Amino acid sequence: MGWVIGIIIAAVVVILIAIIVGMYNGLVGLRNVVKNAWSQIDVQLKRRFDLIPNLVETVKGYAKHERETFEMVTKARNLAQQAANAGAAERGKAEGELGMALGRLLAVAEAYPELKANTNFLALQEELTSTENKISFSRQYYNDSVLKFNNKIQMFPSNIMAGMFNFKASEFFEVNVAEQREAPKVKFT
Repeated sequence: MGWVIGIIIAAVVVILIAIIVGMYNGLVGLRNVVKNAWSQIDVQLKRRFDLIPNLVETVKGYAKHERETFEMVTKARNLAQQAANAGAAERGKAEGELGMALGRLLAVAEAYPELKANTNFLALQEELTSTENKISFSRQYYNDSVLKFNNKIQMFPSNIMAGMFNFKASEFFEVNVAEQREAPKVKFT
């Protein structure tokens, strides 16, 4: 009879260990998904950063008297690049300001019909539109991943495991100013 109780206790211990390992591995997996999603945002933001100087130079050739707008875009781009190692909230703010500056640049371009017909400008405009869409998708995927991870570390019983192994909630990538929530308008007619 004693050996039956021993087997039952051993089975319960094995099951508990399997549950603990499963929870831990699940938390690690979700944390890695969040990190991967964040790196996808980085890739798209880098692509946008690379496009901006070309776009500014193309517009500059046609709109020489719009210096303030060019400086604003350049400043916003530099601030966004400096925020590259910041948290999601600070980075979201910097990216929102860059989006607003790009919107102003594209509004300036609207006043120059010759520019709107320039093939280089049209190609840059298409690349920027595509990149903005990819950034939007990457942000959504990142925030969805953060939601799953944060839920996992805050819900019972995995919250116990998360606390034991010091898993911390991740920040959402949010834009806090209403004007920044709108994507830059890149429509030309």
